[in-house]
Amino acid sequence: MNFSVGDKVVYPNHGVGVIERINVCSISGHQESFYHLKIISNSMMVMVPTANVQDVGLRRLIKKDEVNKVLDHLKTAKVSNHPDWKNRFKENSEKMRTGCIFDVADVLKCLSFLSHHRVLSFREKKMLDRARYLIISEVATVENLPEVKVEELVDRALIPLPVKRAHA
Repeated sequence: MNFSVGDKVVYPNHGVGVIERINVCSISGHQESFYHLKIISNSMMVMVPTANVQDVGLRRLIKKDEVNKVLDHLKTAKVSNHPDWKNRFKENSEKMRTGCIFDVADVLKCLSFLSHHRVLSFREKKMLDRARYLIISEVATVENLPEVKVEELVDRALIPLPVKRAHA
């Protein structure tokens, strides 16, 4: 996957960034090109070798037509949490590393559900906050909306609808 200067991309576990420049450097006698990207949330600079883009999960932002799919996924995806927190944390960490927004949405949904039934460990709470931030920041960027508005959309998607009972 090739990117150009100015492209907005998603760097797994860090969020939305902008390709600021593409450099070629000589490392151990070999020429390698790097994307220099600036993470929008904290202005952190990251260098990603162009040859490792797929390995690290660097990807383009989702398209506008995928936003509703992500929100629907938050509403409808089944929650499956491993009972052992160590295994659950490992599974969720792997999903977060993929960079796939639907995997991150799974983590958000599962940990949100779990947080309503028990106190999360410090690490899981951080992961919940991270997953929430990653979804909100990408959707806000794609839709060109303030993050506060997107937070409301995400919160609504995560709230289970009340069960309607038929009247006799």
